[in-house]
Amino acid sequence: AEKVLGYDLLSLCLEGPRDALDRTQHCQPAVRRSALSPQVVERCVAAAGYSVGEFAALVFAGALDFAEALYAVKVRAEAMQKASEAVPSGMLSVIGRREANYKFACLEARKHCESLGIENPVCTVSNYLFPDSRVIAGHLQALEFLQENARKYYFKRAKMLPVSGAFHTRLMEPAVEPLAEVLKSIEIQKPLLCVYSNVDGKKYMHSKHIQKLLVKQVVSPVLWEQTMHSVYERKQGTEFPYTYEVGPGNQLGAILKQCNLKAWQQYKHVDDLEDEETAEI
Repeated sequence: AEKVLGYDLLSLCLEGPRDALDRTQHCQPAVRRSALSPQVVERCVAAAGYSVGEFAALVFAGALDFAEALYAVKVRAEAMQKASEAVPSGMLSVIGRREANYKFACLEARKHCESLGIENPVCTVSNYLFPDSRVIAGHLQALEFLQENARKYYFKRAKMLPVSGAFHTRLMEPAVEPLAEVLKSIEIQKPLLCVYSNVDGKKYMHSKHIQKLLVKQVVSPVLWEQTMHSVYERKQGTEFPYTYEVGPGNQLGAILKQCNLKAWQQYKHVDDLEDEETAEI
């Protein structure tokens, strides 16, 4: 990773400084390699990754080479960092009541921005997490407006995320071309197992499909809730598979619990080598 990136990623992860690690250009490549037992790997039938984690899922499935994928993530991260610095923008995590209308709230926030003289403002749902949970991204003024008017839009909680840009919106368009160019130079194989795309929540079909949607993902909302429904859709009475969340944190497990409680009952979190025994079926 150090050779590909041109800096000591391990040292940055272990020693910081934290503000440098939090920068998009460093945070995205900082993917920890975690352990799964050989039995789990051999029996795996599907994989999915959240946002930049989709590259890790494709490496795991044999579609991308590790070093080449890491280089693509480096280019992606640096381009997204640059796009973030061009416009004051961010992301707002929202938990809504049943009555919440996210599209209407975003529309009014954009109108508010226009009243401030902002041309062609952005405010849109960028991440679908689980029922009644969304991430809204766009111009900072729009997100501040939504926070101030949270009760009006039936938001139970509206919290700014510690990120520097409106990821998965059209504000990331400057990052599209650099990523597209690097993906053209990478050999992409057909995955050895099903990998689900963030863009439409469906399985990747072939290498060109992967190349196209990895680029589109940068400016498209992450359909994680929809992906969970696709992965775990099965006939009534069919057993759910074991699910492993690989890497730091168990946020995706918490989301799975909200999307599908029965599937979550077969969920395990695997973080490092010490957890290898718990990852065996």
